[in-house]
Amino acid sequence: MVEHVLVAPDKFKGSLTAAEVAAAVAGALAVPAVELPVADGGDGTVDAAVACGFTRVTRTVTGPTGEPVEASYARRGDTAVVELAEASGLRRLPGGPEPLTATSHGTGELVADAVRQGATRVVLGLGGSACTDGGAGLVRALGARFLDAAGADLPPGGAALRDLERIDISGLLDLSAVEFVVASDVDNPLLGPHGAAAVYGPQKGAGPDQVRVLEAALSRLAAIATRTHGLVGAIEHDDRPRPMGVAGAPGAGAAGGVGFAALAFLHADLQPGIEYLLDLLGFNDLVRGARLVITGEGSLDEQSLRGKAPVGVAQAAAKAGVPVVAVCGRRTLSDADLQAVGIMAAYALTDLEPDPDRCMAQAAALLRDLTARLAADHLA
Repeated sequence: MVEHVLVAPDKFKGSLTAAEVAAAVAGALAVPAVELPVADGGDGTVDAAVACGFTRVTRTVTGPTGEPVEASYARRGDTAVVELAEASGLRRLPGGPEPLTATSHGTGELVADAVRQGATRVVLGLGGSACTDGGAGLVRALGARFLDAAGADLPPGGAALRDLERIDISGLLDLSAVEFVVASDVDNPLLGPHGAAAVYGPQKGAGPDQVRVLEAALSRLAAIATRTHGLVGAIEHDDRPRPMGVAGAPGAGAAGGVGFAALAFLHADLQPGIEYLLDLLGFNDLVRGARLVITGEGSLDEQSLRGKAPVGVAQAAAKAGVPVVAVCGRRTLSDADLQAVGIMAAYALTDLEPDPDRCMAQAAALLRDLTARLAADHLA
């Protein structure tokens, strides 16, 4: 049996999808190659699932600021992969960021559609969100109501949760037969200095005053959820050790608190994004008998070491005893950094073209040239 090379990259953000990276690398190899585009739960998760045999399902849903958007989820058998960034991501904003009012409602609409179509396992990829609404929009789309003291429905967005008085789940879609899995590389709690508002609010356009508003709103959500549903929600806002309830659970702060809603209302199982998705996409079967794995992403940097796709691929390949090399747009990690996580060498487009703009514009062609250099070093 001829040994193959498994090409399992994430996207090069802004220039190539994971499937395009895999095709460029595989096409430049003179040996048998198997393409497996991967993702870690953020942007590109649905595309990666579709490239691996899932069917794309497209629906018109509510965008992060209320406008209709065309968004997709992936479906195979009774499993659906829903990527929050598809419906509620920063790339779906029609203009500038709306940190106080952006909603995860559209993601909930995708989940509801998948369940109504017969999905009994829903994988939620959390990343790239435009909202900090604690997942209230998602749960509202599934039939819950978030009410103020007068019994009126709250408007969309995180800031409105400051006025939350009661959560009514009597109209919630029947989810008793559905298994939910959250695939995320984020381990932040919902609240506090390492929480959703403090850490990720500024990335979504929130200034210091708005971060304080969102923190108070999420704290109110956790407190009302505790009172209404018996959840352990609110925690002290300092670094002292606290009992780990739902709000304090690692990952509750993912995607502006959508992780909290998934844990609290959907009883989701939270899994490291890349590990779970590699298993779902069949990595372990495809790596068997490989002579080399080629992974990569747009930037190999400190963030890569925190559960991003290339490190996850390297760790999974190590279990199979297969060496790993990486391609990327640029790298800031040293050889020692990479080798410590199982990547024996990395090749960057900037090694061939130092101009970042040209790297972005000519990524596919440069990647093919870079692959030829990699092959000469590792596949001769």
